[in-house]
Amino acid sequence: MRIALFPGTFDPITIGHLDIINRSLPLFDKLVIGIGRNANKQAMFSEEQRLGWVKEIYKDNPKVDAIVYDGLTINACINVDAHFILRGIRYVNDFEYEKAIADMNRSLNKNIETIFLTCLPQYTSVASTLVRDVLRNGGDASQFLPKVVADSLNKKS
Repeated sequence: MRIALFPGTFDPITIGHLDIINRSLPLFDKLVIGIGRNANKQAMFSEEQRLGWVKEIYKDNPKVDAIVYDGLTINACINVDAHFILRGIRYVNDFEYEKAIADMNRSLNKNIETIFLTCLPQYTSVASTLVRDVLRNGGDASQFLPKVVADSLNKKS
C-alpha cells in the first residue's frame, strides 16, 4: 500500500494546501495529513481546531486521514506506515529548503522518499503566514481558505 504523510503546521489549512492534497490523491492509496507540533512556533489555531478542519474537509474521502505528531517527521512516517513524504513547492527557494530537509530525512531513513508537487500558479502567493497576518489585522482571508475554515472563523467574529 502506498501511504504518504503530508507534514506541516496547517495554521490554518489553505486552498494552497488543498491543491497539493487533492492533486496528490491519485498517486497514493492513503494520504495522512500530519499536523506537526513546532516548539519554535506559536500557533494561531489550536491543534484540535486544525485537526477538526482537516477531518471535516475530507470526511467523505476514506483515502485521507489526519494526525497530530511531535518530533521527527520520519518517526511520524514510521508510525503511520508511510513510505513517502509529500511536500508542496511554491518558489525556487522553497525547493532549496525542502531539498535540504529531504536529504536529511533520507539520511535518517533510506526507505522513505520525499515527493515534491509544485502548486498551481494561482496558489503561489497563498501561505499560512500571510493568511494569519490578514486575519490578525481584521482582514477577510476567506478567498484563501477552504469553506469549512472560512465558515468557522466567520462564526467566531
